[in-house]
Amino acid sequence: MPDSALDLLSGDAQTFVSKVWASRTHLHRADPDDLTALLSLDDVDTLLTSSAIRTPSIRMAQDGTVLAESSYTRGATLAGKPLTGLVDPRKALALFEGGATIVLQGLHRYWEPITLLVAELELELGHPCQANAYLTPPGAQGFAVHSDSHDVFVFQTAGSKQWEIHGPDGAEELLLEPGMSVYLPTGTPHAARAQDTVSLHVTIGINQLTWRGLVERSLRDVLAEVPDQHLPAGYLDQPADLADELGHRLETLAGRIRALDPSASVEDEVRRFLTSRSPRLAGGLHDVLAVATIDDTTRLRRRPGHPCVLLARDDRLEVLLGDRAIDMPARLRPALTEVRARRELAPRDLAGHLDEQSRLVLCRRLVREGFLEVIR
Repeated sequence: MPDSALDLLSGDAQTFVSKVWASRTHLHRADPDDLTALLSLDDVDTLLTSSAIRTPSIRMAQDGTVLAESSYTRGATLAGKPLTGLVDPRKALALFEGGATIVLQGLHRYWEPITLLVAELELELGHPCQANAYLTPPGAQGFAVHSDSHDVFVFQTAGSKQWEIHGPDGAEELLLEPGMSVYLPTGTPHAARAQDTVSLHVTIGINQLTWRGLVERSLRDVLAEVPDQHLPAGYLDQPADLADELGHRLETLAGRIRALDPSASVEDEVRRFLTSRSPRLAGGLHDVLAVATIDDTTRLRRRPGHPCVLLARDDRLEVLLGDRAIDMPARLRPALTEVRARRELAPRDLAGHLDEQSRLVLCRRLVREGFLEVIR
């Protein structure tokens, strides 16, 4: 298994970031087992037939048209309250047999292997990501040629699919088979059709953050100081006076912009991103039950896809954990740096930084916060 999500999908994370990102399509052939383990036909069967999956976590399409939800869902009750949008597996499978594609939407929210992949990819790229899966019957096409408003990684996990990818030199045909992944920058026109067998592929959408967005967020406080007052009445007859006054205000604004600290704006951006990811706490119940019994020899592990960024705040530390920030004394920085550097550890590994009681308190806190998990 490759070292990182980006290595798995692109072959080489460093080369992808420096030479491919946001500029061109890129094809990679991985070990098929590494990708097929993320979502199999059996997994999709379980979701469709043996779970209470509901819309909008699923949709269906055929020949470029999204099908009405009523054609594959049903209602039910739970504790006397109505449930709507439940997938009716008989209806869904009948439509599938008739040529409809099944789309599992927001897969990163409920399928753990994809959840972990997306979590790691977000940290490597610094951009929010999402995942959908597409189950297409033999010979069918779910959507016509279209382009997405975000970058995508596509990887095949079962069957094969013929892709039509449009670039500067025209359309290119590409057959994706299990173990193959392709990266498409924003706006790349494409379409895909299953071959002689059923096709299952996963699309990871990268909801890219942009320079414009960063500049707008950096200027938000400065622009908020500009008075939201009426323009003077009669300015249509005296546009030169209005232009002079606007010039004064723009000059003042330019001075305020020149005084901005780019490092502070970037720190705010990092903090915003690393406190707004979704909670990812698989196994959290076991951790809650075990946290009180953690001793100096308990083996702990960093949860994959969880950051630990330390920001100095006078005599305190702000610790960014992905879905939240926590406050800790600055004296804990050496111990937290040690925790960050290890994939696995026991509290006693922090003996060079903290006494036994202090390191137990710290490790138990990090388990409760979801950064560490107890190895079972």
